[in-house]
Amino acid sequence: MAPRKKNSEVSVAEVEEKEVVKETKKTTKKTKKVDEPTKAKTKKENKKEKEVVKEKPPVTEAYAIARNIRTTPRKVRLVIDLVRGKDVKVALGILANVNKAATSDVIKVIKSAAANATNNFQMDESRLYISEIYATDGLKMKRYLPRAKGSASGMVKRCSNITVKVKMR
Repeated sequence: MAPRKKNSEVSVAEVEEKEVVKETKKTTKKTKKVDEPTKAKTKKENKKEKEVVKEKPPVTEAYAIARNIRTTPRKVRLVIDLVRGKDVKVALGILANVNKAATSDVIKVIKSAAANATNNFQMDESRLYISEIYATDGLKMKRYLPRAKGSASGMVKRCSNITVKVKMR
C-alpha cells in the first residue's frame, strides 16, 4: 500500500477536481428539484380531467351472500320460493310465520342485503323488494356410517350458499 499523504501534501489539482465535482452535484440537484414539481402538476391535472370524465352510474341493486350454511340446498329452496319477488318487509313477515329450520338463515341474508342497500347505496328501505334469491350447493363434507359386519356406507353432509339481490321499486 502507498503511504498516506498528509493534509499539506494534497496537490492543487486534487482540490480543483473536488470543487468541480461538488459544483456538478449542486447543479444536478437543482435541476431535479425544478423538474419534479412541473411533472407533479401535470399528473394532478390529468387526474382531475380523468375524474371529470369518469362518473359512476347510479347503483340500482345491492346483494348479500351467506356461504356454507349447514342446511341442504333443497330445504333452503323450500323457504326461498315463498318470498321470491316480494317486498322486503312482506317477506320478513312471511318468514316469521314459517316453521322450517332454514328460515333463520334466510332472514339473516335478506336483512343483510337490505342493510347493504340502505347504508352503502342510500336506497329507500320502504321501497326495496327481492329481485333475485337463490340457493346453490356449498361445501360437501364426506363422512361414513358404520354398518353391519365391519363395513361402512358413505354419507354426504351438504351445505348451501344463499344469495339475495335487492332492488328499489
